Order: sequence, then C-alpha cells, then structure tokens
Amino acid sequence: MAPPNTSTASRRLAWPHRTLRQLLADLHGPIEHFDSLSQIYMASKYIISGRRRIYNARNTLFLAAAKFTTPEIHYFWSPQILQCPKYIISGRRRIYNARNTLFLAAADFTTLEIHYFWLSQILQCPKYIISGRRRFYNARNTLFLAVADDKAPIFAAINHPLNPIQMITHALINPRSIAVIGGSNHIHKPGGRLVKNLIEGPFTGDLYIVNPKERLIQGRPVTRNVNDLPTGIELGVLAVSAAHCTEAVRVLVEEKGARAIIIISAGFSEESTEGAAIEREICRICTAAGVALIGPNCIGLANPHHHAVFTSPVPTLGPGGVDLISASGGVALFIIECALTKGLRFHSLWSVGNAAQTGIEEVLEYMDEHFDPSTDARIKALYIEDIRDAEKLVRHAASLVRKGCRIAAIKGGTTADGMRASAMHTGAQPTSEEEVASLFRRSGIVRCYSREELIAVACAFALPRPQGKSFAVVTHAGGAGVILTDALVRCGMVVPAYRGAMADELKTRLLPGASVANPIDILGTGSAADFGLAIDYADQHFPETDAIAVIFGSIGLGPITAAVDVILEKMQTCSKPIYPILPSVLNTAEEIAHFVRHGGITFPDEVTLAQALRRMASL
Repeated sequence: MAPPNTSTASRRLAWPHRTLRQLLADLHGPIEHFDSLSQIYMASKYIISGRRRIYNARNTLFLAAAKFTTPEIHYFWSPQILQCPKYIISGRRRIYNARNTLFLAAADFTTLEIHYFWLSQILQCPKYIISGRRRFYNARNTLFLAVADDKAPIFAAINHPLNPIQMITHALINPRSIAVIGGSNHIHKPGGRLVKNLIEGPFTGDLYIVNPKERLIQGRPVTRNVNDLPTGIELGVLAVSAAHCTEAVRVLVEEKGARAIIIISAGFSEESTEGAAIEREICRICTAAGVALIGPNCIGLANPHHHAVFTSPVPTLGPGGVDLISASGGVALFIIECALTKGLRFHSLWSVGNAAQTGIEEVLEYMDEHFDPSTDARIKALYIEDIRDAEKLVRHAASLVRKGCRIAAIKGGTTADGMRASAMHTGAQPTSEEEVASLFRRSGIVRCYSREELIAVACAFALPRPQGKSFAVVTHAGGAGVILTDALVRCGMVVPAYRGAMADELKTRLLPGASVANPIDILGTGSAADFGLAIDYADQHFPETDAIAVIFGSIGLGPITAAVDVILEKMQTCSKPIYPILPSVLNTAEEIAHFVRHGGITFPDEVTLAQALRRMASL
C-alpha cells in the first residue's frame, strides 16, 4: 500500500511580502509546488486552492487536496452559504473582525466525515486529506480540518472537534420522541429521577424507557434492549455506566435515527484514559452523523419543551427567564436553588459537563444564530471551567449583547490550584486570570466571582435599567439606609440630598422624627401607607432621582404583607426602576415567598445590590 497523503504549509512571517510555499504530496504522483498564493493548480483529478488576506500574522492559509469524481473546493465570505444536495459544508472561521474570511470547503463524496483536530494530533487516512492551518495566539488554538476516504473512513486521535457545522439540532431542543437508556423506578437514583422529571414536565411526545430488568417503570411500559426500540427516536438520554454507552449510542444513532444524545453518566475523560477513549469514540459517532451530543458527565438539559435532567428542583421554565449554561451540574443546581428564593426565573438549563462535542461556546453560538427577540431569554448566566474556542466565545457573546442580551459569568480555574481542580473535574485546559479578563471585556460579559454575585447581577438584569446613577433610598431602618448609601457611593452611584418645598411637604406627611433628606427613613413604626407615600415622592417629586432602592424588613411587631404588596404595586406603576431589599429572611419568610410568587425580585443585602449595580453599570 502506498503511503498516505501528506500536506504541509510554511510561511515566512518575517517577510510578509514574500510568497508562501505550499507542498502537496500525491499518493501516486509527483510533489506540486505553489510559489504564489494567487496561483491555482487544476488537474484532471485534483484541485488545490488557497486564499489569504495579508493583514497580520494571524491570517491563514488553507491547503486543500482531494481525489474526487467531481471535485469542488470553494472559499466564501461569511454571509454566503453553499447549499447542494450532496455537498458537505465545512471549515468555518471568523477571528477578530469582518475582514477575516469564512472558509467553506465543499466536496461531492458518497459518504463524508469531517472533523477538526488539534495541531499536536496526527491523522492518517488511506487516500484523501483536506487540511487547513489556523493560528491565534498559541498552538492550543491551532486546528486541522480533515476528510477521510469515502470508502473506508479512518479517524485517529480525535480530541475535541470544533465542529464546522452547528451540531445543536431541533431534536435536542424540542424532540418528538425520547428514549431513556437506564431508566428505573428508583426516583432517588439518576435514571429514576430522569424519568420522573420527563413525565412530570412539559414533554408531550413519545417516551421510551430501556431497562433489561423491569417491565413497568413509573407506570410506563419498558423496552428490554436498545435494539428493540422503534426507529425514529429523536433524542436519546443515557443513564448507564460509561462502558455501556458506546454501543447504545451507536445503535441509537446508526440504527434508530436519533438526532441528539444526552449522556448524564460519569466515568469518561474526567476520570481515566480509558474513559477518555470511550468519550472520543462516542463523539466521533455523533459528529460523523451530524448528531448533537450533550455531556457526558452532566445533569442534562431542561427547557420549556422537556426536562431531560436527573436533578431537582426543576424550576418552571418559560419566557422572561434566564438561560443558565454551566460546566458543572452541581453549581447549576446551587445557583437555581438560591435564585428561586429571590424571585429569579429561568428559561433553560444547559449542563455541558465534559463538553465532548458541545461546550458553552457552542451553546452561545446556537443562541446567537437562532435568536428570536419575541421568545428567547435576554439574560444568560454562565459557569465556565474550560474555554476551548476563545474567539467563538467572544464573537457570539458580543453578538448577543448587541442584540440586547445581557451576560454574566463565573470563570472557574484561574489560579494555579483552581486550574488543577478544574482539570480533575472536567478536564479543563488552563486559562490565566489576564486571559479571562481580556476575553470577558471584549465580549461584554459581566464577570462575577461567586454564585451569590452571579445571581444578584442576573436579578439586576431582570429589572428595568436606570437611566442614570442617582438613587433614592427608602427604608424603615436608618442603619440599613446608611449601609446602602455608603455601598452605592463606593460603587459609583450617587445618593443626592433632598431639600426644598417637596422635601418639607413629605416630612409633614410622615411620622414625627422621620427623615426625608435621602435616605428617606419612615421609622420602624412607619406604616405600609407611609412607605408607599415615600416611594411616590421619590418617583414623582424629586426629578434628580433615576432609581429607587427600598429596604423593608421586620422588627418583630407583626407581618409585613401590606408593605410587600406596596412594593409589588409600585414596581408596576412607578416610572423609575425599584430595587427591593427584603433582609428579614426568617421573620418574613412567608411574606418573601408571597412577594416572589407574585413576580417580585429581591436582594438579601444592601452591599450585594450595590455591587450588582456596579457590575451592570460597567457594560
């Protein structure tokens, strides 16, 4: 057998005016040389083309060669789309600005598999190779695009394919049928809880459960073997051991027609080299067939169409909520549980786990490219451990921000010990503090450092944004008003003093001893009516005010339901945004729950609110 094709490209960066030399070794023929990028070599069996825009060292040469019956290799700008019945489109790239080129290569193969490979990996295939070279800042971001023989495709050393075609499918988002592999009657185990969540959630399609030992699971009939499932399964969710996942995925994808797979099981690349090999093979099967893959080592995906997660609580998901995208299922759950008590609502939950195929970057890409302002969430909250395609993250996050979305994120694993911990958790690659700060700044992402801070920023995003930095503080506890005033000023806000006729008038209408200079303190014995009156004056009679922060707790003299209802009413009727702080989490737990049930959003602490407002103002 003849040696495989090889393709190489080198460049003289020190002399950008000089030509780039490209070498192609034909399987059976001579070596061809290109001394100018403008040259195109065409023969009876081969096409080789290259396009390069010389702006700086980051620009790229693509070298493409293939032995086709009807070969076609094309390069396109980003707005263009190539659509042919038998053609595969691959090789998407955008770096920093519109001048950079989107590369699309199309070839008429009988069957075709396309993957990206890291620079350090080697692909060997019997006959054909298409390769592209791209450089950002370091070798870790260098990718190779490879196409194997249509008769005997062989792929080696697949690590993390960055897919040229968007892999998230409609079957993942809104499937007509779901098969749970490993479902059970034990609702305190992942397979059982997963089935329970799907049954009790909004999913209305066909649900199949595979378990070799049961005949009935949670009232539903059971299929003994994945091979016995009907064809046309759209989404497969796996809750079996890693050792059994590969064959299950193969059958679902290649025989049952599944278009999306979620693997909640652990024991893959985060655990061992054997697990990593299983993960790579599963990823290869899915990517080759154009099937979306979420996980492994994740809690699943929940949205308004289905709750394919094995955890609880599962919040009510719908319009107006937050898209939560997390590398850690545990962190996602901790965020949800805390956020629900503060009135924050959710639109979807994405747990990407090891992100074998679909990471946070790909989820943002999907949300960006399919954004519908009438139905989609405008707030995104992220927990990131691994940034595998920094430019994709920046590009799509910035695009979503331009479309009116707001994004807040925690990046875990930026210290030396944190990097070690994240590598053990999800196999994350190291990213320095400086890199993260630069990426978030370029993309318009608000950086947070704790779950509480992320929730507070998301809550601030969910409320109307003030038109300026001048705040009124309305409270019945003078000390809390002082703390909030200090915090607002330290965070770049202004708390102006109120003087003049309107301030004097308000003072006469409140209890003796009340203060109206801002903070407006109605005193601990002030009524809900006094509280509402002070809010109205801040809204209507002090034009220097841009927003109102209100504090109301309990001093143990009775319920505060009336005051909570006043806040709810004023949040709807006032012309200026209101930011509520309800600090008495024990004495007024029922009133806070009432406030949240009726659509209110609250902050537990004065400083937390001020810091969230500062983060929001930094955009």
